[in-house]
Amino acid sequence: MARTGMTAVLALLPDAEPLLRSAAEVDEMAVRPGIPAHAALLHPWLPANQVEAAELHRLRAALPAGPVTVRLATVERTGGFVGVPVPELSRMADAVRTAFPAQVPYGGRFGPRPPVHVTVALDAAPQAAAEIARRTATALPITTEVNSVHVVGLTHTGWQGLAELPLSR
Repeated sequence: MARTGMTAVLALLPDAEPLLRSAAEVDEMAVRPGIPAHAALLHPWLPANQVEAAELHRLRAALPAGPVTVRLATVERTGGFVGVPVPELSRMADAVRTAFPAQVPYGGRFGPRPPVHVTVALDAAPQAAAEIARRTATALPITTEVNSVHVVGLTHTGWQGLAELPLSR
C-alpha cells in the first residue's frame, strides 16, 4: 500500500502511455493516476526524507552507462492484473536492488526478485481485465529506449518527481 513519504525508482516509458489510455477507456479505476507508464526498478525505495546526495550517488553508480533499448512484446494477465514484461530492465533492477539491499521490492509480496513490468491495469474486474489484455496485445510490440531513471515520492497531493538520473555514456 502506498503511503505518503515513500519513494520509488522508476524507468518511465512514455511510448507505452497509449496502453494505459486504452485500459482507462475500459476501466478507469484499473489505471493508477499520477505516474505515467513506467517500470518500477525498486518500489518502495527510501523514505523521502532519507533521499539525499549520497543515496542518489549510490543509485547513479548502480545504473548502466548509456540508454537501454526495450521491447514491449507480450501481455501477462493474472486475475485483475494486466502487465507487460520488460526483461531488458532486469539487470538494471537487480543492480539497483543490490545497491540498496535493505529495501525489499514490493515489501516482499512477490519474492526477492520480482520481474520488471509495466502495469497496464490493476484490480480490474475479470471481463474488463480480459478486454484490457486483448487491447494491449493488439498494440504491441512497442520498441523504445530508457534514457534516464526517475525517483518519485508520494506526497499528500500525489506522486512528485524528486530526481532524474540520466543514463550517460
